[in-house]
Amino acid sequence: MGRITDRINRRTARVRRALRAGGSRRPRLSVFRSSKHIYAQVIDDAKGETLVAASSIEKDVRGSVKTGANVEAAKAVGRKLAERAQAKGVKQVVFDRGSYLYHGRVKALADAAREGGLKF
Repeated sequence: MGRITDRINRRTARVRRALRAGGSRRPRLSVFRSSKHIYAQVIDDAKGETLVAASSIEKDVRGSVKTGANVEAAKAVGRKLAERAQAKGVKQVVFDRGSYLYHGRVKALADAAREGGLKF
């Protein structure tokens, strides 16, 4: 591995360590951002399973936005994820931004998920 991936992995581990240190047993809302799309999933770490997921690749999201790599797509994914989580009975989560700054697409997704009813 290169130095850049080492830094990214350390930063991701630092964020996840802080989430675990918080001591809450809430599901984790994890975000992955690529250059063309954005993905989010709610994970139950105790069971090791994904409860719900949404991404900008899905047809209904793709049809409503121009590209999967902008703030509008992130908002659409956040709304869709919150809707699915509510249907599964998930109301509270802890936000895992991974190695990304809480800015731009990541922030837009989080704000849309909050508007959709998720609490974090």
